[in-house]
Amino acid sequence: MENQLQLGCVSFNKGSYIVIEGKQNTGCFYIIQQGKVRISKEAIVQGEMHEILGPGDFIGVISTMSFQNHIETAIALTDVVAIKVLQQQYIGLIQKNPSVAIKIIKQFSQRLRLLNDTLAELTMKSTAKEGPSHLFTVAEYYLNEKQYAQALFAYVKYFKLCPDGENIAIAKERMTKLASYAKEIKADFNSDQINRSYRKNSMLFAEGEPGDELFVIQKGTVKISKIVDDNEVILAILKAGDIFGEMALLEDKPRLASAVAYEDCSVMAINKSNFELMIQSQPQLIAKVTSLLSDRIWLIYKKLANALIIDPVARIYNTLYIQLEKNRIPLDGTGPQTTYTFNFGWAELLNMAGLHNEKGNPLLAKITNNPKIEIKESTINILSVMDIVRQTDYYKKMDTRDKLKMGKNM
Repeated sequence: MENQLQLGCVSFNKGSYIVIEGKQNTGCFYIIQQGKVRISKEAIVQGEMHEILGPGDFIGVISTMSFQNHIETAIALTDVVAIKVLQQQYIGLIQKNPSVAIKIIKQFSQRLRLLNDTLAELTMKSTAKEGPSHLFTVAEYYLNEKQYAQALFAYVKYFKLCPDGENIAIAKERMTKLASYAKEIKADFNSDQINRSYRKNSMLFAEGEPGDELFVIQKGTVKISKIVDDNEVILAILKAGDIFGEMALLEDKPRLASAVAYEDCSVMAINKSNFELMIQSQPQLIAKVTSLLSDRIWLIYKKLANALIIDPVARIYNTLYIQLEKNRIPLDGTGPQTTYTFNFGWAELLNMAGLHNEKGNPLLAKITNNPKIEIKESTINILSVMDIVRQTDYYKKMDTRDKLKMGKNM
């Protein structure tokens, strides 16, 4: 541990590139001590802060903690002095200076929420309302789907949080009719009850309700989903060791999604009062939260950049490319893996690319014309990883060319 605490300083001359978007991470990030740094990205997100970084700000944490390529370029606007932190030194840094971890996690949580909202507007064309009033919409959806225990959970939360809500009378009537399902829900736990168990299909929390806990799955699986335009969009199926619910804990904002036990599960609940204590007592857990947020930010930023691509064929290829990156398949031809099979089919691929409303058959024909891609009902076989790299590069260049032409003609 002593070696982990021996952090060194590095200097960058004015105009130097500190990190470059798309380039491989070298296993370290930087904390600026002196000077200013400009951050630029391929996809510009309205509302993102800190385009100009200064003392106390971080460079490269997302790529370092997610073990992925950089998603931004950092250039020294002045001579810069920075502390260099290796990935394996992060736990030691947490123990020595807990405020660093808190600052990183809170910044990541805010950034992830912003990226989520922006992506929802681009791909779903609408996003669920935030706040307790949305609980009634959630409850109505599950009622229509005959998932009565989940509907009752959301009605109970709505009734408790919106006593003067416009739908309170309807909610009360629904709750009376669904009373027989009360034994299947556990709407509240004591705040000091860390270890909790849920039966299959039980709701841990519903989107729109306030939250002050994050969860670590110890056994079983949990489904994370949200209701958009009267449809349930499944965001993830999480397994033992995964963490969820961290944004509501860190930001005092409503839950953005619902969590339902996909099978019988046991979880550990961490609230605000014990979160900061765990930074010092369980730094490995905090490091895992940082890595989790880094993974999510990296992936959603990639999806956001993909959503800005106009040509649907280019977007499909880039989606495959992103999924290969996500699964850490070497894309420079140096790795032993030359083929890859995805455990999703065409419909899921369209959804990932934000093209679920497209007429799929003409687009499917264009993709399957490539003999290096085999699309089956529930899998997609890539017979040449390098071909996906080449095709993605070609179509993205064509898309950029077309955008430039459109700009000149406007």
